[in-house]
Amino acid sequence: MTDRTAVARREYQQPTPDAGRRYRRPVTVSEDGWVGPPRHRTVTATATVPLPAPAETGNGRDRWFDLLRAAALVRVVLYHLFPVAWLGLGYPAMGVMFALGGSLMARSVDRSAARAVRSRLRRLLPALWVLGAVIVPAMLVVGWDDHPTWPTLLLWLLPVADPPSTEWAAPVSGILWYLVTYLWLVVLSPALLALYRKARIFTALAPLVLLPLYELAPWPFGDRAASVVENVLTFAACWVLGFAHRDGDLRRLRFPLVLVVSAITTSAAIGWAVTSGTDLEDSPVAYAVYSIGFVLVLLRLAPRMDWLARHRRTDKTVTLLNSRAVTIYLWNNAAITAAFPVGDLLQVWVVGDTVAEVGYAAIALWLLALIVIHVGWVEDLAARRRPRLLPI
Repeated sequence: MTDRTAVARREYQQPTPDAGRRYRRPVTVSEDGWVGPPRHRTVTATATVPLPAPAETGNGRDRWFDLLRAAALVRVVLYHLFPVAWLGLGYPAMGVMFALGGSLMARSVDRSAARAVRSRLRRLLPALWVLGAVIVPAMLVVGWDDHPTWPTLLLWLLPVADPPSTEWAAPVSGILWYLVTYLWLVVLSPALLALYRKARIFTALAPLVLLPLYELAPWPFGDRAASVVENVLTFAACWVLGFAHRDGDLRRLRFPLVLVVSAITTSAAIGWAVTSGTDLEDSPVAYAVYSIGFVLVLLRLAPRMDWLARHRRTDKTVTLLNSRAVTIYLWNNAAITAAFPVGDLLQVWVVGDTVAEVGYAAIALWLLALIVIHVGWVEDLAARRRPRLLPI
């Protein structure tokens, strides 16, 4: 695996824990619904394995999905603030987000494949363009001696690969690997869904078979393309499990069996990482298998979400996080990076390292909140909703 590919596989670890000042200098980067039955496919419950009803609200939102997405987003931000291993392993947020995306995409493809792809592009790209409208001019003004050609800069408009950036902007641009991978899986979804419905087990396991083969084979097309292929293969299995959820295949499985499979896959992934002497995030195959173990359980569950409506503050928080998910994801590293000079200006460091870390984190969250208020409404326009500063 090339250094560039290895870097692209990891979630952003902000910043490197060196010299006892873990939060003084940011470095490079990373890794970071709607519900309804498919129109052309009906799943019938059997007498022995009842199919739990999805936890919908009156407006068609699956609040279980909303809760999972909100938790994943919170985990991503916390991991970028405090890059400790248990946060990354305790809840593999990226695998969960790709699984949710696959389930929702399957429903949309059943309605209209072309419309589903256009809709996802329309919802995701405007928020990226806002980020690019700020970052790209800043990189050019501050200085970008080896800046790429203009065609390469167009990746900031249509990210079919990781957009280029300067070294100082790497914490901001590096997390865009997720958006790149998501868009590729969106484009591939019509073909993947058709293949899944013809060969379910084969389609679910194929990425896990192709990924180690890809790691061993030489790749002649450069590091940028290599990272795209690796990331797509790493999370394609979670995406396909989203198809299985939408078609009701996961709900046919008895929950004890799902727990056993989950325990085996997560244990095998951790065992592989330990015996090979590498971090789990550094092994694409192990991380993919580990994510699958969590996704199986979370998608198999279908808890009643009535309690969420009774807790108004929690309900509003979940709604806000889902309505501003793209903005929060794209800008959280920018806020974290900006928090350090702001914190230095306020002399947060004088209170000691431990308290200072909390102080820098609080400043980062404050900056992120300001960003969400000022540019988050772009997501409303992209979703063809009435723009609001705070959608709660």
